[in-house]
Amino acid sequence: MLICQLTDLHVRPVGQSANRLVETNTLTERAFRSVARFTPTPDVVIITGDLTECGLDPEYANVAALLRKWLPMPVYVVPGNHDRRENLRQGLAHLPGVTADPVYVQYAIDDFPVRLVMLDTLVPGAGHGELRPEQLGFLERTLAAVPDKPTLLAMHHPPFVCGIAHMDRINLRNAAAFTEVVARHRQVELIICGHHHRPVVTRVAHAVASIAPSVAHQVEMTLDPKDPGAWLFEPPAWQLHRWTPADGIVSHTVYVEDYPGPFPFVNDPRYPGKL
Repeated sequence: MLICQLTDLHVRPVGQSANRLVETNTLTERAFRSVARFTPTPDVVIITGDLTECGLDPEYANVAALLRKWLPMPVYVVPGNHDRRENLRQGLAHLPGVTADPVYVQYAIDDFPVRLVMLDTLVPGAGHGELRPEQLGFLERTLAAVPDKPTLLAMHHPPFVCGIAHMDRINLRNAAAFTEVVARHRQVELIICGHHHRPVVTRVAHAVASIAPSVAHQVEMTLDPKDPGAWLFEPPAWQLHRWTPADGIVSHTVYVEDYPGPFPFVNDPRYPGKL
């Protein structure tokens, strides 16, 4: 099974940019095109939040149009702090699971070899994330219902501290409670997140937890606790999570840009190894 993860699109109304300089609509379309031409075709696409910059109806209409144009496979989404939950639920109601819960954008997909559980960490009016008690209850019940199937959790706010101080201040506030739930369910193999606009990997309980880079702009890499933070044009990318019964989940970073090449490997005759 191939699971494509896109994150932090920050789509704007047609003709508008984000942060004054980032043409997020163009960058999102380039990323979608990159996914569409990838071989073999991913089985599903997961978008881990910040689909839009401001959660506006015209932004969701733009997201929907781009999805229809480029991505024929099932697409599953959760909101981020730049989204507005009700506008997302209305503008992307045609996507599977978006309105399955009466309040949150939270749902499970059981149609594939890997079970996908989508979590809504949005706190309206705030940059940080949280899973309220009833949402943790949903997660507990959902995981307990299917204990023997490899499971991936998708959410926007990372449930761990990564050392980028200005981003850690707006991560998942109740990460300890979330980790306690995960620790009780050994079938959770991977937790995928967005929000930080950087590739980061750690462990949460027994599971691997990762943040994917944005398909638009990235957050500057700094571990200085006094740094206020900034963004930059490092290469946009998405991640591909490959699952097989023999190997489990292995994750790859796929860059959106086209680069010179590919060039064949031609070894010097003096190469000491063997191919």
